[in-house]
Amino acid sequence: MSFSADIDPAAVLGGSRPALARALTAVENGRPGAAELLVSLASHRGRAHIVGITGAPGAGKSTLINALLGELLARGRRIAVVAVDPSSPVTGGALLGDRVRMGGHGADERVFIRSLSSRGHLGGLSRTTAQLVDVFDAAGFDVVVVETVGVGQSEVEIGRVADTNVVVCPPGLGDEVQAIKAGILEIADILVVNKGDSPLAARTMLDLQTSGGLQRDEHWTVPVLRTVATSGEGIAELVERIDAHTGVTGIGRRLRAATPSAASDAMPAAPATDDELFEQLRRWRAVGRGVALATVVRTWGSSPRPEGSHLAVEESGAFLGSVSGGCIEGAVIGEAQEVITDGRPRLLEFGVSDEQAWEVGLACGGRVQVLVERIE
Repeated sequence: MSFSADIDPAAVLGGSRPALARALTAVENGRPGAAELLVSLASHRGRAHIVGITGAPGAGKSTLINALLGELLARGRRIAVVAVDPSSPVTGGALLGDRVRMGGHGADERVFIRSLSSRGHLGGLSRTTAQLVDVFDAAGFDVVVVETVGVGQSEVEIGRVADTNVVVCPPGLGDEVQAIKAGILEIADILVVNKGDSPLAARTMLDLQTSGGLQRDEHWTVPVLRTVATSGEGIAELVERIDAHTGVTGIGRRLRAATPSAASDAMPAAPATDDELFEQLRRWRAVGRGVALATVVRTWGSSPRPEGSHLAVEESGAFLGSVSGGCIEGAVIGEAQEVITDGRPRLLEFGVSDEQAWEVGLACGGRVQVLVERIE
């Protein structure tokens, strides 16, 4: 496998900061050799604990991360930070100012902070955030902290990347808790009321504690913590809860989602943006794997996925994306493997029963037409 002169996988794995910086730039900008780099690093992933820090604008996420860095360093951790800043919808530019609030620890050799522009990508992250996390993971960092842009109710993409999701809430949330309960609060593994010295903090904590939905499963109840990031109050307890969560759920959530078993026909495929899906196709092709792309080309009735939805399939049955939310994925994957073998595209049509539609959250069924093509 050949790489351009500024990409050195061995140096990245060996801990070279200049090599890591160049690799991150190559991946972020999709430069030649970036896909091959990610493939070469893939077997070294799965060691870092990915911590997502998300929440509304002005909640103090960056200042909280700076305090977290100090506590994690005191515990002997090596930490990378991926800080995503919003890009202007007018000029397309971004200030990349989040790291200014993390300057207290940015010079430490055990800390590597990378700022990204969202570049208009929706969901709270940038298009390449997950890939940069992969690079940091392979480079041997113990913890990778991912800070989203200031988000609203429905920007929950961090839930697919992080092992532990910390949702930071500003004091005074009040009745808004009910408004956002069906969105970002549902991905929270830990809730933090930052700026806890505010007179409104106690009321916000009570609202969150009584909002319902804090019991994730029999092993984990979402804690509601109070922090004052500027003074460090509550930070040690936050790190302890983060560690406790990882002890219950483990790490590598994003890796498990990206390579589900083809036998799991009843499991809806992990959601993915088109950019992520086509990037995965490029990775598979870069290592010589046969791949196919399934696309919803027509729907009738209440189809689980809209026209234009994609499912990428690799020759062994690994897949990413969805054309039905789980109703027909198994059949489409089987057809895709045949298309990879014989090269002949297929136009498939399926009926989605009312019962199947109900399982994926629709009121009634319908029909869907899917085109499956081998990607050369």
